[in-house]
Amino acid sequence: MFFSFPGYPALFLLSFLAATVLPLGSEWMLVLMIVKGFSPTYCVLIATAGNYFGACTTYLIGWWGSEYVPRRILRMNDRQVERAKGHYEKYGSWSLLFSWVPIIGDPLCLVAGIFRVHFVRFSVLVFSGKFARYALLAGVCGFV
Repeated sequence: MFFSFPGYPALFLLSFLAATVLPLGSEWMLVLMIVKGFSPTYCVLIATAGNYFGACTTYLIGWWGSEYVPRRILRMNDRQVERAKGHYEKYGSWSLLFSWVPIIGDPLCLVAGIFRVHFVRFSVLVFSGKFARYALLAGVCGFV
């Protein structure tokens, strides 16, 4: 029933869940709501906020699992982990601008948590990428 009548809370929740490991998309709801007369500005901001907070959840999972995931699941030794961390800190954090991309976006946020990217840097890059995606979508559809 919650998703049968779209509204801002439903858009926020779907956007949040879409930024976790669940295979969901929120773009369709953004477009549907704008077509139905909801404010394009509010829709973009709410979808961005939901998607950003979902990415923060994934980041925190990586942060809290930073000792477990690389060593137990990926079977990396200390040298490999430090080498990967160095490469990621030097080149990889900019990839967070693409955290909105399906399939690769969630792992990018997880890796940022594992390698303990500074939260402010993470936030600026992830929020910017997600906002740009929703704003572009609304703009391309001719609603902004």
